Amino acid sequence: MDPELEAFVPLFPPADLTDPVTARKNLAGLAAAVPAPDVAGMEVEDRTVPADPDVAVRIYRPQRAQGAIVWLRGGGFVMGNLDTEHPWAARLAEGSGAVVVSVDYRPAPENRFPAALDDAYAVLTWTAENAADLGIDPARIAVGGHSAGGGLAAAVALRARDEQGPAIRFQLLNQAGLDDRQETWSARNFTDTPWFTRDKIAMSWRHYLGSRPATPYAAPARADDLSGLPPAYIATAELCPNRDEDIDYAVRLLRAGVSVELHQWPGTFHGSQAILSAEVSQRQIAELSAAVRRALAP
Repeated sequence: MDPELEAFVPLFPPADLTDPVTARKNLAGLAAAVPAPDVAGMEVEDRTVPADPDVAVRIYRPQRAQGAIVWLRGGGFVMGNLDTEHPWAARLAEGSGAVVVSVDYRPAPENRFPAALDDAYAVLTWTAENAADLGIDPARIAVGGHSAGGGLAAAVALRARDEQGPAIRFQLLNQAGLDDRQETWSARNFTDTPWFTRDKIAMSWRHYLGSRPATPYAAPARADDLSGLPPAYIATAELCPNRDEDIDYAVRLLRAGVSVELHQWPGTFHGSQAILSAEVSQRQIAELSAAVRRALAP
């Protein structure tokens, strides 16, 4: 493990989703400890997207932005909100120069699949339909997210392809949760890694799915056909249970004719880029932003 990251591991709360309320409080505490981002160079606005039910979003508009990314937070489908995601959404907007539409999708277990996907897809549709109001080119809209949000972004891309929905220029999948089966080498062997353990992943999927079997829209790794999907940037952490399912997905996308950039970060663990003082975290965050900037460029 990267020594700059390892020093912070004892400070993390227990990796436990058994009690969603406590887990949410723990994440809120961690998010509050992250240095506040600089939003002086952008407009930040809370809006409500009409849907069934309506979806709250926070929109970050850098100056002269021409593209947008619909951004989906991590948190095991259970944790997080617009405030806990604020440090990361703002940094992504600042670094990429793109409008970031941060989605406050409904959390599990109170709202099981497909609630979060429906919310995300509604926001994608709204973003495309309101491109002029947002000051963006409707041909330059991406989807992306971290962890569970990365899985949701991949599912949104699948659904948009299947339903001939809004055109998606690019998908950014950062340490994405794509496979409920936990059969890969990393899922079977990284059982007690920092912040994200095998038990925590299993609980996350139980909260999200309930007793329903997973479909490709819940767990995109289950999709048989990955052709016709948007180009992807996929980032993995070396010591992350999700690592191999993300790498496998990248290879399958390539075999389906989809352009993919795959970045495997050595010495890192799931969510470790939140430790902003570490040099590798700074490189990770800069690279995510740069990937969006490249993908949405004219």
